[in-house]
Amino acid sequence: TVPLSTVIALGLAFLLNSIKIFKNFFEIVFFLPYVTNTLAVGLVFLILFDLTPVNIGLVNTVLSWFGINAIDFIDGPYLAKMFVLCFYVIWTVMPFKILVLVGALQSVKKEYYDAARIDQASKWKMFRKITIPMISPMISYLIVTGFIGAFKQYNDAVALFGEDLNSKEMNTIVGYVYNMLYFETGGYPSYASAAAIVLFVIILTITGINLFISKKTVHY
Repeated sequence: TVPLSTVIALGLAFLLNSIKIFKNFFEIVFFLPYVTNTLAVGLVFLILFDLTPVNIGLVNTVLSWFGINAIDFIDGPYLAKMFVLCFYVIWTVMPFKILVLVGALQSVKKEYYDAARIDQASKWKMFRKITIPMISPMISYLIVTGFIGAFKQYNDAVALFGEDLNSKEMNTIVGYVYNMLYFETGGYPSYASAAAIVLFVIILTITGINLFISKKTVHY
């Protein structure tokens, strides 16, 4: 979800940056999901995706228009639950990424584009040769922090599937640490410590790989 959310955020940032009228209003609207309580957003997603005996939910209602049978996104197949979780995570992290990228786009000097137009460069070439290199530090930052956040996921899964993530087969490493310490299966601090160390090593490794790659692709 990290590369996908970054690409979507980049596209929306371009769209938002090109808006001339009510720009501040749209910036506030785009940023609202980031400051909204996680559990509140989770409840909204439950209303959209949950399948109950009395209500199939808005998403399944739309799917039924195309002849697709109702899917239990909350208690059903693993892939369906993972789709909802990924959609939810992208929805919650998108506002911050859009805000950062809009700021990066606005910091690019217009003189570069003016010079490129004099040389009759196409918009696509200006995008590849000017825009992306100039905002590449922010893109790298979002990717690194995105991977760190992805491995620290827990609250988002709880907001959608409840605290007993094991029964839903949607537990995370942070959830495992919590379970080993405090949940019904708690009382195993050694297991929790070992899992926390593994999580630290994973995050450190991925961060190191991203920073190594960024040395060749990021222009500071």
